[in-house]
Amino acid sequence: MHRRFELTDFEWSIIEPQLPNKPRGVPRVDDRRVINGILWRFRTGSPWADIPERYGPHTTCYNRFVRWRKAGVWDRLLTAVSQAFDGELVMIDSSSIRVHQHGATPKKGDPNRCMGRSRGGLTTKIHALVDGRGLPIQLHLSEGQASDCKEAGPLLEAVPQDSIFLADKAYDSDAIRSQLQAQGSFANIPAKRNRKQSFAFSSFLYRYRNLVERFFGKIKNARGLATRYDKRADNFLAAVKLFAARLWINAYESTA
Repeated sequence: MHRRFELTDFEWSIIEPQLPNKPRGVPRVDDRRVINGILWRFRTGSPWADIPERYGPHTTCYNRFVRWRKAGVWDRLLTAVSQAFDGELVMIDSSSIRVHQHGATPKKGDPNRCMGRSRGGLTTKIHALVDGRGLPIQLHLSEGQASDCKEAGPLLEAVPQDSIFLADKAYDSDAIRSQLQAQGSFANIPAKRNRKQSFAFSSFLYRYRNLVERFFGKIKNARGLATRYDKRADNFLAAVKLFAARLWINAYESTA
């Protein structure tokens, strides 16, 4: 994969302050080089062992990715870069990701799966809440056959007061509408056909919901995210958050 996919100086200037400091002891292998190796792995969908030598030992890339995931580094990075999100308009949706056979064999009884059977076979769902620019605010994983409506809970908590919330009919439920109303937000969701009650709805605003679909299209440019090769769901979600954070940084860079 061409080096144009590696971190720019601007991206690195944003990411470096979010990384753990290690003032004492043996200096770490260059963090920027390691993160470029991690990005290469998910961009190409290749096995960790195939990471090119220019990024250092593949074991270093893998171990640091996992160690920083456990330490919450990728979570903090996404939180830090998304602080200035546009809260006037937010939208939610999900996208099914096919699980590759290499990722479909976790340890028996491992609760960290987030895999399920749906029409596409063994799949994982990425649930995303994005702002009015299509930039991610909150991300969540579930099994492929899980109901969008039931999995919306962890994302709804991030919906700010006085915002307009866009979603398709899959999210039309009394529970979701009540929670948004309690949070001081307006639900712009088309009602299901079997609804007896009518709700205020703007078809003009609803057209902007394609921004969340564009978000999924962008992260799926990375082959390792368009298909799940990771056995552990937390590793896969961490990679999604890393690429999501990069979308934010690129948006900052384009306006700098």
